[in-house]
Amino acid sequence: MFDTTQTSLATILRTFWEKHDPTQGMRQGNDIGTQYRSAIYTTNDEQADIAKQTQQQYQQALGDTGITTEIAPLGEYYFAEVYHQQYLAKNPNGYCGIGGTGVCFPPELN
Repeated sequence: MFDTTQTSLATILRTFWEKHDPTQGMRQGNDIGTQYRSAIYTTNDEQADIAKQTQQQYQQALGDTGITTEIAPLGEYYFAEVYHQQYLAKNPNGYCGIGGTGVCFPPELN
């Protein structure tokens, strides 16, 4: 969820692609399982188109390393348990297995 009067989906997705590893399938770092998959769930066709467009643009920047991020319509949605929400804000020294690829979104597309 985001406020379109404050930021665009394309801006959010540029950050999304850079700040995690979208090539690892069902994992992020040492965390393995379907709950750790890279995914974008959209609520309309316009969002899906923007997600796919930014995926293609980031794929060009990555080169041969394939993106495994799932892009699909949003189905039933559940908020994380309270202890998982804002986890690192509550636990500043807590484990975070998310690490980017080190590849920036192409600057000419920003």
